Amino acid sequence: MASQVTFIGAGNMAGAIIGGMIESGFAADAITATSPDDAVLAPLRERLGIHTATDNAAAVAEADVVVLAVKPQIMRQVCEGLRDAAQARRPLIVSVAAGLPAETLERWLGGELPVVRCMPNTPSLVGAGAAGLYANARVDEAQRRLATELMEAVGLVEWVDDEALLEAVTAVSGSAPAYFFLMFEAMEEAGVRLGLPADTARRLAMQTAFGAAKMAMASDKPPAELKRNVMSPGGTTERAIEHLEQAGLRTALAEAMEACAARAREMADELGRD
Repeated sequence: MASQVTFIGAGNMAGAIIGGMIESGFAADAITATSPDDAVLAPLRERLGIHTATDNAAAVAEADVVVLAVKPQIMRQVCEGLRDAAQARRPLIVSVAAGLPAETLERWLGGELPVVRCMPNTPSLVGAGAAGLYANARVDEAQRRLATELMEAVGLVEWVDDEALLEAVTAVSGSAPAYFFLMFEAMEEAGVRLGLPADTARRLAMQTAFGAAKMAMASDKPPAELKRNVMSPGGTTERAIEHLEQAGLRTALAEAMEACAARAREMADELGRD
């Protein structure tokens, strides 16, 4: 890729994506990150060799791609400050901020711009992310490929054709690392009650989750079949699964994900208001 990419914001997610881009072959001198605080920029500049700037508009004036990586609560102020530069340059806009519709971002930036919304998750910080992407009608195929390359630098990318489905992505992957952390917490507590040291129970639970995910990703079998393959009739796993089913695990998880998606819709309404 020869495109010039500017990150507005230099927090953890921006740093993870930039690091992944460079590891995947993107030239450091084609990347700029901005922040009002040079102390935030200095570690990225020194560690990764990228350009940095404290002037957002000046950095956008040279960009082919602008990645909006600031908190949703300040996004309007940031976008309005970029409006003139964005309208003059007309770059691809990629937003990694939760809850803000593409139409809202486009309007704040002056209109008629190609916008990709991305819902990443925190495992992107270790190169194992999962992101859902949506493109507005102004994004062309070359720009879709470029957005894919940017986000594949830190993990899996899945495109959705309906922006509303990003709420489902939030429920399935965006917020989901916390579901698994809760499971690790509960398994550690149960392991301690069964007599294991806490650190032993924690390591066993996390490694088992890693192994199960790796097996599932390497297999073309559905999870239901993989589950059955672990369960011997009358055995220990079957007994455990029966208890989880009787306790309503499926219902609780479905209701939690529905609540997550509903809150994503609420946040979109709240943040997108004029």
